[in-house]
Amino acid sequence: MSERARFVVVANRLPVDRIVAEDGTVDWRTSPGGLVTALEPVMRKQGGAWIGWHGAPDEEVERFTHDGYSVVPIPLTSSEFEEYYEGFSNATLWPLYHDTVAFPEFHREWWDAYVVVNRRFAEAAAEVADEGATVWVQDYQLQLVPQMLRELRPDLRIGFFLHIPFPPVELFLQLPWRRKILEGLLGADLVGFQVAGAAANFLRLVRTRTDHKIERDHVRVGDRLCHAKAYPISIDTEGFAALAESPEVIAEAQALLDDLGHPKTVLLGVDRLDYTKGLRQRVRAIGELFEEGRLDPAEVVFLQVATPSRERVEEYKRLRDDIDLLVGRINSELGGVGRPPIVYRHAGFPRATMAAMYRIADVAVVTPLRDGMNLVAKEYVACHPGTDGALVLSEFAGAAKELKQAYLVNPYDLNDMKDVVLRAIEDPVEERRRRMRALKRQVKTHTIDAWADNFLGDLEKLSRR
Repeated sequence: MSERARFVVVANRLPVDRIVAEDGTVDWRTSPGGLVTALEPVMRKQGGAWIGWHGAPDEEVERFTHDGYSVVPIPLTSSEFEEYYEGFSNATLWPLYHDTVAFPEFHREWWDAYVVVNRRFAEAAAEVADEGATVWVQDYQLQLVPQMLRELRPDLRIGFFLHIPFPPVELFLQLPWRRKILEGLLGADLVGFQVAGAAANFLRLVRTRTDHKIERDHVRVGDRLCHAKAYPISIDTEGFAALAESPEVIAEAQALLDDLGHPKTVLLGVDRLDYTKGLRQRVRAIGELFEEGRLDPAEVVFLQVATPSRERVEEYKRLRDDIDLLVGRINSELGGVGRPPIVYRHAGFPRATMAAMYRIADVAVVTPLRDGMNLVAKEYVACHPGTDGALVLSEFAGAAKELKQAYLVNPYDLNDMKDVVLRAIEDPVEERRRRMRALKRQVKTHTIDAWADNFLGDLEKLSRR
């Protein structure tokens, strides 16, 4: 058996993507996704092992080392990918946990696959973890793992963190397997949420739908305690700021401005192509500002990046087509010979390119319909030079609880969104700077290291009681 680890992260995906060179050699590079962006610095600091799927169905990959920690790939079959991942995780749990922005589907065979795959992850963690090790399970795809792992290895210190919202009681109760999900999470010593309201929702459900006794912020499960608490996630602020100030990123930012024709104002949206991100509403609102003459296409450009996501899921295909048509219509009606008012990029970009975009954006427009946190908002604040930028932020993003000096907006109210975007552009310079200074202070002091240290420190203290 391979060497065991004192610290283990268990997540649906590995933190690396496979790169195959022209000569057939295989290498692995760090993935650009939000979860990896948040956890990878923690992993480099802690060492240990990361357990996750490597991204290709019907294939087994051997354990290997990356950036000083062990990578443990978990295999999935094609049918498991469809039923556990595309099905139960992303067509049942994802919309349910995001206030049913899309209609969740409930299928027994999807649930069965979810149980099977969660057990496989739990068994891998039980094998990899050293005696008394800390195991940190991540996110909604693996909510049964804590209990399964507890049964296999009662000696372990087990934490769980949910990166997306946790729904109110009335929505969660739609789930046919609600009790089993709750019991799965209660296998952890500490369950972390992005905001206090999510932790309260969880405890309320445990109180009304299980037989366990609750005392303040913890649940008595047999002879041990499970605690539930909010730990707002953040970013590697110093790392992002340093990247944005690097000569390569500054040069790329200048090239981007050249490509855009040096507009007076750059509005920026950066999202996964997901129905929870409010892309339809955002594009419509900014399109109307152009159509009404309140924004001048000769002076203002709206740059929207939509990273491809879950391309095989029907709801995402419809969203992609809707955005393509909407952007095309607005640009065809308003665009002249030169640059279109909306520059839309349905593509993924490396972190350096994103930092360059954050540098040039006068206003970042981050308006999800529902979001656990939204790290794009924090990345923009960290990367934007000086204090002349502005952040328009949805009230329904977890980040709004912390970034209170942003221009907060209800993304369902298109007229309000239009007015707030204009305020962010037209407010006096000193008002914008006052807000941005406060945002930078918050992001500088509440970093990914502070988040991880707080969670893991509490996990260590609580599990010793």
